[in-house]
Amino acid sequence: MQPFNACEYLLDRHVQAGDGGRVAIRCRGESISYAELLERVCAVAGGLRALGVRPEERVALALLDGPEFAAAFLGALRIGAVPVSLNPLLPGRDLGLTVADARARVAIVSAERSEAAVPGLVAGAPELTDLVLTGDGTADVDRVRVHRWREVMDRPQDGVPYATWEDSPGFWLCTSGTTGRPKLAMHRHDVLRRTAEGYASEVLGITPDDRFYSAAPMFHAYGLGNSLSFPLAVGATAILEPARPPTPALVASVVAAERPTLFFSVPTSYGALLASDLPADTFRSVRQAVSAGEALPAEFFSRFNERFGVEILDGIGSTELAHIFISNRSGAARPGSSGTPVGGYEARLEDDEGNVLPLGAVGHLFVRGATAASGYWCQAEATRRTFRGEWARTGDMYATSEDGFFTYLGRSDDMIKVGGEWVSPAEVEAALLEHASVVEAAVVGEPTPEGLLQPVAYVVAAPGQPVDEELLIAHCRARLAGFKRPRRVVVVAELPKTATGKIQRGELRRSGLTPASAPHSIPQPA
Repeated sequence: MQPFNACEYLLDRHVQAGDGGRVAIRCRGESISYAELLERVCAVAGGLRALGVRPEERVALALLDGPEFAAAFLGALRIGAVPVSLNPLLPGRDLGLTVADARARVAIVSAERSEAAVPGLVAGAPELTDLVLTGDGTADVDRVRVHRWREVMDRPQDGVPYATWEDSPGFWLCTSGTTGRPKLAMHRHDVLRRTAEGYASEVLGITPDDRFYSAAPMFHAYGLGNSLSFPLAVGATAILEPARPPTPALVASVVAAERPTLFFSVPTSYGALLASDLPADTFRSVRQAVSAGEALPAEFFSRFNERFGVEILDGIGSTELAHIFISNRSGAARPGSSGTPVGGYEARLEDDEGNVLPLGAVGHLFVRGATAASGYWCQAEATRRTFRGEWARTGDMYATSEDGFFTYLGRSDDMIKVGGEWVSPAEVEAALLEHASVVEAAVVGEPTPEGLLQPVAYVVAAPGQPVDEELLIAHCRARLAGFKRPRRVVVVAELPKTATGKIQRGELRRSGLTPASAPHSIPQPA
């Protein structure tokens, strides 16, 4: 087996090559060089060892974006332990359940979240023995030992990386859990290198001179690559901002102060930026913008390019594949499409029976590539459903064009069958977003009194733009087939979203406003 430690790949080799003075991280005016970051990582590694953490044991991280996240994540990898990245904004009860699932004995939590999260986390994780709080955070809890970050950092440093291999257990990522109990996707050390040398190199052409700023958080697969493994892989600079949510004003202030060359976000955030009054030169330093998490509406692509002069590359990735595996390319982006497979990945569509469909068909998206997770921790049935040999089922419905572009239609359980015809929520939402009065939209299936389904649109009004239901439906009628247009429009103050910005259509169905849609099958090509 090939020796490989991801921490050594991302840090040590740059310092050994004489680039230790390059800036690795910028956070709120603070610069941290590669040499300084390596020193902090070695300190965390020594501190974790002093707490009794052994190779392949899990270390739970409920950390906001910042230098502490980078040091903790890489420090765990350095000693062969497994960092488990969790959403730090979750209630303590939810964090405790996942920490218990991972059987972590040590957790590191941002001090800003100590009061809200720690009591529930500790109560829900009976095997937890040690809790580390960043900064000067403290917590009054029973049963576990509480340590301050600087106490852990003051332990003897551990400068020697553990002798892991490419296939050694590396890090675990938590799925959003929007359909039930969250799952922990298990990834190998080599995955961080493969995504950086794959998507980031091929599609983005990253260099040491790039400055990466991601509005998507680091605990998520998308943000982890954007803010950690991608910049560190080439000796570039990561710009980190702990504050949440990334409002237009916050994004603009970070961009103005730090001048990123690459900007990463999600469709809902791009919609908010377009609805704001930011000046046209806000993103003048950005050479490329990227979107993932959900399909980017063609309207957002066009308007952002026209207003800010920056092209957004839309793509699709997943927690299970660690980052983006289908993407548009610079100068050849197709609005409304996810693009074509990234090098090293293959994608195909299948029907309900598992038959592979030809180009031009509609079906379930399956992907294979070397970054696929080893499976879900202690969830054998879910692993078998998602991972079928080398192929992973994404849970997305896609259509393909004759020239190989993939277009997102919706999650498999979000598709709506109306009068025997399939309706893609993404297509209807894209039409709604073309209207000036709409800034966000979600379409779900609502049963009629006869038990049939009809599309219903939930929309957020653009600032100062009243929504007229009849005019909006007429707008859709002019752009969509009759069976696709929404039968009614509901104006809401905001749409339910996950922590990574995905619209939770299931929450709209479960809210009582629209009961869950009936089971359905994939239409077959003629």
